[in-house]
Amino acid sequence: MNQKQSGQGTLPKGDVSNLRAVTASPPISKTPTPVPQSREKTQTPIAQAPNMDNDWDDREEIRLRELEEARARAAQMEKTMRWWSDCTANWREKWCKVRNERNKARDENRQLRTKLDSIINDCTALKREKDELLTENSRLKNGLNFVPSLTTSQDQSDTSVKDHELAQLASNTLDNVKKIDDRQIMVGIDDISNKSSLKTTPKLGSANQDEAEYSKGSSSIDDSEGSLMDDRVALIELKLDESQKTIIAERDEKTSLMKAIETLQVELHSMKTKYEEMKVSKQEAMLQITKLKEDHKVALDRMAADLEEESSNRSTMDRRLGDLRRELEKLQKENADEWGKKERLETERFGLERENKKLRMQIQDLEEQLERKTQHTSTVVDSDMRSLQLELSEKNKELVDLHHAHSKLKKALQERVTELEHTKRRAEQYELEVKKLRSRIDELRRDLSAAEDMVDYQNNNVRKVQRNNDELQEQVENLRVQLEHAQTRLRHTNPQVTTSMVGSIRSYSPNLSEHSAADTEDSDDDFHPQSLLH
Repeated sequence: MNQKQSGQGTLPKGDVSNLRAVTASPPISKTPTPVPQSREKTQTPIAQAPNMDNDWDDREEIRLRELEEARARAAQMEKTMRWWSDCTANWREKWCKVRNERNKARDENRQLRTKLDSIINDCTALKREKDELLTENSRLKNGLNFVPSLTTSQDQSDTSVKDHELAQLASNTLDNVKKIDDRQIMVGIDDISNKSSLKTTPKLGSANQDEAEYSKGSSSIDDSEGSLMDDRVALIELKLDESQKTIIAERDEKTSLMKAIETLQVELHSMKTKYEEMKVSKQEAMLQITKLKEDHKVALDRMAADLEEESSNRSTMDRRLGDLRRELEKLQKENADEWGKKERLETERFGLERENKKLRMQIQDLEEQLERKTQHTSTVVDSDMRSLQLELSEKNKELVDLHHAHSKLKKALQERVTELEHTKRRAEQYELEVKKLRSRIDELRRDLSAAEDMVDYQNNNVRKVQRNNDELQEQVENLRVQLEHAQTRLRHTNPQVTTSMVGSIRSYSPNLSEHSAADTEDSDDDFHPQSLLH
């Protein structure tokens, strides 16, 4: 940067005094060629003023275009923000619907779970009742196995056979109950009645004729036993009918419950699939929302950066425009002054030309008069002609000087135009340098903020150390106060011992105080905030 400034010359922005001083140096004198008046008027720099105005208009148009582009960008930003807000509102509505559906699914799942729990409880109750019925059936089987022995030893074998057959029949009936077959139960009951009748008849025929009384007694006993057995069989049949009815009802309930359980399981499976689908859709929606949020943040950051750049560009453009306006105003003032001088010179030149024309007309008149005059006045005419020729030569010299001044003014205007171009280029270079300096200033600001953070951190550490030191000092003061209180108590209790103790403590305490002071001084000397800063 310094090399560039040294190469270009250390000139402040908008200062053109040095260039003007350089251009003010007299140019190389050249013999001006006589130019006709029409060509001089066409070559005058008056035509450059509208060019400058046109440049100014072009710049204003460029600025207006930039402003329109910035407005269009701002409108686009507003549209994007509205679009993002609409998208977020739509996503919120969708998520509200999804949440409501999820809550409904959860409620339905809870209701189904409660139903399933109630059905499971009913199943357990039915299983318990079934177990109770099985225990009752086993108890009845055991009751059927037990038959009272009322007959004699000869009839014991018959009764044991009867009991065995009855037990077999009871077991068969229980098996048939488990299979829930009414016909087999009725057939078993008929078999039991037939066998009991068949077995009672041979008993009556098997009695001896010799023992008639005994046979009569045994037949009466057999009749009583048969009546008892019939009563028991009737009771058993009633119980079997009741158990069959209960088992059928339980089986019907069981089938209905199994169907309900299957339907509930199917509903549970469907609800689980729906829940999983909802989870997957929720995850996808969350991913999309996160992506949209990230894109929204990136877009906002970009838009903020663009707005900052536009604001900075606007500020720089405003500054540049202000500087250029000032320079243009100065140049316009100088140009106006120069044009005033030029117009004055042109008016003077026109006046001189008119005078020359008048003089030429007078010369022509004089020549005519000289022709009319005689030769006697030739000497006077020659002297007059010489004087007039001298005047004409002087006027021609003045005209040459005016042409020379006019050419100088033209060159000065051209040099001013070149100066303007150079100033524009330098202004652009200065803008580039300003941008670089701003970037450097931003870097230095960041470094400064980091250094300030470090300084704040170190100052906080220093404050912490000072607080610790103050706390230690307070502790030392408290200990001293406690020592003084202890010394006073010792003095009050036994003054002779306390004097010796106080002397020893005093002889010992200065060293301690010196050591503590030295330690604190060493710690204070060792602690430097600058070292922390470094």
